[in-house]
Amino acid sequence: MQICMIEGATRIVGKSQGYLGLPIRDEAVSCNVNGDGTPAMVTAWQPTPAELAALNAGASVHVRILGTVPPPMMVSVGPVPSDV
Repeated sequence: MQICMIEGATRIVGKSQGYLGLPIRDEAVSCNVNGDGTPAMVTAWQPTPAELAALNAGASVHVRILGTVPPPMMVSVGPVPSDV
């Protein structure tokens, strides 16, 4: 997967730590556990042609989280780009 610039990005994290830099959009969501206004961070990723072919063939999406205590998270599909 390739990192994308998320629509409405509010910051880029990780670059000063030696990573590529991850554009983040900070937002507040409604959460069944934490309620309205729960802080959240959204990133965007674009599959490579090979990854897209694998996904279309039934492969699953794997999410790798660094560390040993996973935070709550959601995985979804973003909007179709308007330039397609």
